[in-house]
Amino acid sequence: MKAMLQVAVSVLLAAPVSTAARADEDHGRRTWIASWGASPSDPAPQLSGQTVREHVRLSVGGDRVRIRLSNRFGTQSLVVGAVHLALQDSGAAIIPATDTSVTFNGATSVTIPPGALVLSDPVRFKVKSLQELAVSIYLPGDSGPLTIHSLGVQTAYISSAGDFTSSGMLPVATTSLSRYLLSDVEVSSSESTKALVTFGDSITDGYCSTVDANHRWPDFLAQRLDATSSWSRVVTVVDQGISGNRLLHNTAGPSGLERFDRDVIAQPGAKWVTVLLGINDIGFVGAPFQPPGETPVTADDIIGAHKQLIHRAHEAGLKIYGCTLTPFEGTLFPGYYTPAKEPIRDAVNAWIRNSGEYDAVIDFDEAVRDPSHPTQILPAYDCGDHLHPNDTGYQAMANAVNLRLFRDDD
Repeated sequence: MKAMLQVAVSVLLAAPVSTAARADEDHGRRTWIASWGASPSDPAPQLSGQTVREHVRLSVGGDRVRIRLSNRFGTQSLVVGAVHLALQDSGAAIIPATDTSVTFNGATSVTIPPGALVLSDPVRFKVKSLQELAVSIYLPGDSGPLTIHSLGVQTAYISSAGDFTSSGMLPVATTSLSRYLLSDVEVSSSESTKALVTFGDSITDGYCSTVDANHRWPDFLAQRLDATSSWSRVVTVVDQGISGNRLLHNTAGPSGLERFDRDVIAQPGAKWVTVLLGINDIGFVGAPFQPPGETPVTADDIIGAHKQLIHRAHEAGLKIYGCTLTPFEGTLFPGYYTPAKEPIRDAVNAWIRNSGEYDAVIDFDEAVRDPSHPTQILPAYDCGDHLHPNDTGYQAMANAVNLRLFRDDD
């Protein structure tokens, strides 16, 4: 047996080994883990011959990175002329010494068919946990409708005409608070590293939080998890909230039922998912912005949708945690709250808390409600619209999450 093994090893050593294979061997037992995400939500007007530079804060770092670009809402093949990664300096500037070209199947440009996505080649690039990464994307021709994540709460810089992907300072023609094309950033990490996906609506997406501050509740949670250095397992946080999103209808982005497989199950390294969805299914009923022809939803409708997500998560081997719906009485959005809607929220929350169907419960309602008026958000946590938390409220939500839910011995 020993002789046979020696012969086998000799043959392997004599055979040619590709550069990519050597890189993988040198890296040891590693795997790809999603470290940041932004769910494609909407189409946006085209760009033509311009460069977009956007910043993302990774929840966990690494020494190799790859990205995903989405043409989910594109109506034509999208030509991407060049993509570069760098560490952010400030504003539209990068640290030039860190500038690195990204390739796709070995080429610096790539064409993405309509509705499709593309995964980049691995890039040797050192980035620390909670560090800002700048991704610069050049679109050489008329792009057609661009796929975006509408609520970025982060400034994207759009250049005048030209490829400025490697420029230390981007010449800014305009800015946007949406994410363009970029849907995932992944890092190479140990096999024990796993991803938590936070699945939700605007409250998970960080509506009303401070722009460019990374003050969404998943951001604060990533900071708490990063501080658990005594754990043997590293946990990334991937925010897959969409502002205005609903479980049952494609009103603001694809519905939760439609996008769950793409945005949760398909995330590399996903082990856990939190679900905070349903308040828009309640609030949109009878509101001026409700699409015509929709029938009112009931608590049973919303609970049924939650059950579907639970079944799908369990079939994929994920643990799934239910989050109670937060208060919304007095919200400034016309028609969104009525007294008749509060019993629906109560019934959904009672089921989340008591049914035992979720693997665990995160009680965000209790975390942010006013104890003296439980159907309203605590004024200190209210961003002013009586629906969304402010930065302090988002911190309170993150603090309400029991980190033991993500321990490696569970």
